[in-house]
Amino acid sequence: MLGVTGRADVVEWTLDDPAAMAAIRTAFAGAPVAAATFGWTCGVLAGLGPVTVRQTASQLAFRRRIGFAWLWRPGQWLGERGAPVVLSIGLRAQLDSPRWKQVVEPYPGRWMHHLEVHDPAALDAEVAGWLAAAYDAAG
Repeated sequence: MLGVTGRADVVEWTLDDPAAMAAIRTAFAGAPVAAATFGWTCGVLAGLGPVTVRQTASQLAFRRRIGFAWLWRPGQWLGERGAPVVLSIGLRAQLDSPRWKQVVEPYPGRWMHHLEVHDPAALDAEVAGWLAAAYDAAG
């Protein structure tokens, strides 16, 4: 693990750190959709190049120079009303797709796209392409 970032509740690590990967799998115990989504996302990103993962109590942020993708579990706060996991992807432009739960522009030129994942089988080449575009933009 890369270690603590100065905050007691934040840890950073790289995708090739086996100890960190085991800790994350343990954190997703009892949340099979979130665990499978995490595994799929890491598999896609490992093929793109170096990635740092920042783990907090509420989310995992995938980063290069800046963050470009986040996994978080709304059910931690919303109970059964929330999706098992949301993959949020930061891009420089708005992408239109009926798959997005929500798209917002928190500040000019930074678009956040939120994809609710109810079934990991829905994670496909289109989603991998969105992750690749976000990875490139975060350079």
